[in-house]
Amino acid sequence: MSVGGEKRDYRGWALALLCAAQFVDVLDVNVVIVALPSIGRDLGFSQGDLQWVVTAYVLFFAGFLLLAGRMADLFGRRRMFVVGMSLFASASLVCGFAGSPLVLVVARAAQGLGAAITAPAALSIITGLYDEGPLRNRALAVWTAVAAGGGAAGLVLGGLLTDGLGWEWAFFVNVPVGISAVALAPLLLPGDRGAATTRRLGAPGAVVATGGLVLLVYGLTRVEEEGVGSPLTLGVLALAAALVPAFVLVERRVADPLVPLETFRVRNLVGANLVAFVNTATSSPTGVLLALYLQGVLGRSSTFTGLVFLPFSVAVILGSFAGSRLVDRLGARFSAASGLLVMAVSSLVSAGISAGGGVGYVLGGSVLGGLGLGCSAVAATAAGTAVLGRGEQGLASGLLNTAAQVGTALGVAALVTLAVARAGALAGDGPATAAAIVEGYRWAFYASSGLAVLGALVAVFVVNERKGEA
Repeated sequence: MSVGGEKRDYRGWALALLCAAQFVDVLDVNVVIVALPSIGRDLGFSQGDLQWVVTAYVLFFAGFLLLAGRMADLFGRRRMFVVGMSLFASASLVCGFAGSPLVLVVARAAQGLGAAITAPAALSIITGLYDEGPLRNRALAVWTAVAAGGGAAGLVLGGLLTDGLGWEWAFFVNVPVGISAVALAPLLLPGDRGAATTRRLGAPGAVVATGGLVLLVYGLTRVEEEGVGSPLTLGVLALAAALVPAFVLVERRVADPLVPLETFRVRNLVGANLVAFVNTATSSPTGVLLALYLQGVLGRSSTFTGLVFLPFSVAVILGSFAGSRLVDRLGARFSAASGLLVMAVSSLVSAGISAGGGVGYVLGGSVLGGLGLGCSAVAATAAGTAVLGRGEQGLASGLLNTAAQVGTALGVAALVTLAVARAGALAGDGPATAAAIVEGYRWAFYASSGLAVLGALVAVFVVNERKGEA
């Protein structure tokens, strides 16, 4: 599969297999959100502990991406893909059979770890299958589109499975996909031995980086739950910040760093990661706030909310393929900047909602946001994976995925906190009215729009289109 015709014959099937794995990785976040009330009732979760069903997955997914990306480079991408999918499928089975809150939360953490191992390995295999150019850009567009489809399917499928078969099937649905992926990987994916014989993983840097990422994401999730002034939140975030200089110190002194510090001097890689961060820091909190608006202010059902967001996912798919064409013709800089500017406009459209109604503004803002996100995400991935050699594609993929996950966590924490603070200020000492809540959402949408504009400026001034230059 590594030569000529054989590679060309199987690349489409390999891409389909890798995208199926990406689909269930993304699906498993949203599918569980819809099933949370049923899970809480059946397993006896307290209201405060129920959020750990989601948080455990996100913590381990985001926290271990960077480490997993480097492991894919060192130990072989196909090997790590198989390890990740095996763990993901096994943990999904345990989740479905879980009889207590503790078992489910631990299994969800294992699921997140499996997803973290799978994602950068899969993306780096894709960039290895296709040389830089139109074919790779189209493959990345498919990858982005499938991620959007997984997000949309999770909202709808979660409700259907929970109501029809029980919440357990929100996890069981992953098992046949995982088994099929493990069985087909040796047949469809190119083998590589990695660089394990010449380099080591760099355990000190791995421990510090992974610990710092886990603490950062945990602290950001607590901002939404407890507020920015919580002693626990401040302590965790302070410890995460303290690990940044510790990581730099460790990486300077070890022979085989987890992330060579000169990587951060690669201009396009830095720019691509900043764009990936802004993509999710703007789109994720906007989606969360619009979902809260539909259900909390307008009183719509979760099924209705899931269906309203289907056009968003379709728009991401269309934006992804449009973005791949723009990257081919005009370059990643223009595509990323254009997508982010469209996202800025989408947030302003969403700000048109009111306490009396605004589903049309939700739909309009979501469609524009999806088009912009798809376009910008393909550009960021294309730029970020093109600047490092084939032996470092796992590192590039891990960095991009980590930037996106941290963007989601930070964006949701910051903009939801802003919305709540504004609504509380308007309400004074009494409970917040629907009008005050909506005004808080508007402030968050304005902030999201401003952040998207800053991201567009980063794309213009940091991403370099000239070939052969970093």
